[in-house]
Amino acid sequence: MNNKILSTIIWLAVALLGAAALGGIALNRGEPVNALWFIAAALCVYAIAYRFYAAWIATRVLLIDPTRATPAERLDNGRDYVPTNRWIVFGHHFAAIAGPGPLVGPTLAAQFGYLPGTLWILFGAVLGGCVQDMVTLFCSTRRNGKSLGQMARDELGAIGGVAALIATLLIMTILIAVLGLVVVNAMKHSPWATSTVAATIPIAMIVGLYMRNIRPGRVLEGSLIGVILLLLAVAGGGWIDHQPGLRVLFDHPGLPLAWCVIIYGFAAAILPVWLLLAPRDYLSTYMKLGTVVLLTVAIVWMQPTVKMPALTQFIDGSGPIFGGKLFPFVFITIACGAISGFHALIASGTTPKLLSNERDIRMIGYGGMALESFVAVMAMIAATVLDPGVFFAINSPAGVVGKEAAAAVAKITSWGFPVTVEQMALLAQQMGESTLFARTGGAPSLAVGMASIFGSAFGQGMLALWYHFAIMFEAIFILTTLDAGTRVGRFMLQDMLGNIWPKLGQTSWYPSVLLSSGIVVAAWGYFLYIGVIDPNGGVNILWPLFGISNQILAAIALSVATGILVKSGKLKHAWISALPLAWLVIVTSCAVWEKITSVDVRIGFLAAANDLSVKLAAGVLPPDKAASAPALIFNQRLDAVLAIFFVCLLWLIVLDMLRVCARHLNKQPVPPLSEAPHQVTRLEEAWQRD
Repeated sequence: MNNKILSTIIWLAVALLGAAALGGIALNRGEPVNALWFIAAALCVYAIAYRFYAAWIATRVLLIDPTRATPAERLDNGRDYVPTNRWIVFGHHFAAIAGPGPLVGPTLAAQFGYLPGTLWILFGAVLGGCVQDMVTLFCSTRRNGKSLGQMARDELGAIGGVAALIATLLIMTILIAVLGLVVVNAMKHSPWATSTVAATIPIAMIVGLYMRNIRPGRVLEGSLIGVILLLLAVAGGGWIDHQPGLRVLFDHPGLPLAWCVIIYGFAAAILPVWLLLAPRDYLSTYMKLGTVVLLTVAIVWMQPTVKMPALTQFIDGSGPIFGGKLFPFVFITIACGAISGFHALIASGTTPKLLSNERDIRMIGYGGMALESFVAVMAMIAATVLDPGVFFAINSPAGVVGKEAAAAVAKITSWGFPVTVEQMALLAQQMGESTLFARTGGAPSLAVGMASIFGSAFGQGMLALWYHFAIMFEAIFILTTLDAGTRVGRFMLQDMLGNIWPKLGQTSWYPSVLLSSGIVVAAWGYFLYIGVIDPNGGVNILWPLFGISNQILAAIALSVATGILVKSGKLKHAWISALPLAWLVIVTSCAVWEKITSVDVRIGFLAAANDLSVKLAAGVLPPDKAASAPALIFNQRLDAVLAIFFVCLLWLIVLDMLRVCARHLNKQPVPPLSEAPHQVTRLEEAWQRD
């Protein structure tokens, strides 16, 4: 009884602290807000949601069964299905799901102010993103680790299943292209950043060879070697940046860097997984978690003040970073920081094949997404502790504010966010860059914010080192998802091609590996190319399509989950996935409508294409823009077609799910549940782990 009273008092205190922190964030107007309130609010919201909401879903809705054998145990083959320690599975899962979204999305959304993005990150995650990941992981685990597309085909039927497979593969193409664009924009004309990111590739391969061939099983040794080499790569990049003969080797514009990323993506898809993909995943987990912890400590220690207003004038859709009003574009822009469809591919991909006990589903599914959401909160803090003028100078494309520094600062200052040429020049010098104007994509401004926090806590004299450490941290976040996504896309394409010629469906047949990898890389490489040659930095074209695609994929996953819950006799609890599904359908449909019908050239795909066509025909474009205009016009129209196609597929899947649910409730024939038969676990770990 005493323990119960103490527990009640503790959780009541957590709730009161969270409410106070949220009130401090939401109600302050015109007063400085301490960044510590953001951390307090986030930790309290996540703790309460995990302890009560996630536990209720696990025990009352999903009926998690710790005595039930998982696919990893029943189908253990030592290769794909392997019962694995839950902390290792958690590390793998987090490394795979944590891409650029929680870093870049909040940074870009800060143009609306800190408040809208922060609230959506917190509540969108605990009510939507975490639930999607947890329920998808549960459904896949109960179905022998089947993919999202396979579950859609089995549970909804041929129509919904085929639509889900097509949508998943096409959406993944867009997602990977944006990953590459963020990396390219971070490395563009930055020898330090480029050399550091390039060094991470051979470092991962060295660690892979060391742990497989040189010292098998010596995981700790390999980990230490990898982390030390990564830190040396950051320091070595600074040395290269000051060597004129070496500097030119890594000082490149966007297009050559894009080709390098494309070649890397192809190599990562065809090389053995132990040589590059697995060691990069492993190292990235250390770097991701370590950096997030270090950033949290620095914020708690220094307690920086958030300088961005709670709301800016750009909620009306006139923002310089991307066009669009607060609704629906804050939700589209935040994307992965609150809910991510890409996670459903991982939660129904490798993770359920490693899970040794169902009781770990809550920790890995719900907890993993909560941790990624916390990363998004850190990104929001890092972006908003910068002077707003500096933030907009870094993120606003030259096509909006002007190519000359004087014109850019005059434009930004006229918005009410003062900044000077001297201020930006000094900041660039401190960060070891030639310029920070128009470094679009979100990654550079996030790195500046992180470096400012680290510098304040651990030494201002190392700002350049901290900046490029942050760039390396972001690149590891992104490249891990890029190479894993490319390989997953290859598997999906091989599965589809196998229906045409069974030989092409064999993942170990090298001609099929080369062909499918080449097709996948060429597809996302094309969109990356278009983003790089865009004079506005590519973000205004690709990020909205990225956000729309990602949220549509999440809605597809929630549709499948809702259908399974209803067919399992859990209609009264199906709202846990149906409510976030309904919200995502509304948001994505409204966003697509805006992107198609808007006459604002900064919002509408077709409006932008038509405006550029008129200017090209009139001969008023400069020669460099005229050369790339036809490709940009075509791509804007292609983006419009893809957005319409994606939302039509979503509505088709949702309506098909509702049809199946209605037939089930009316006792009419529907595809049977594809859940594997119950089998009692024989793993000793399942009984003795805690």
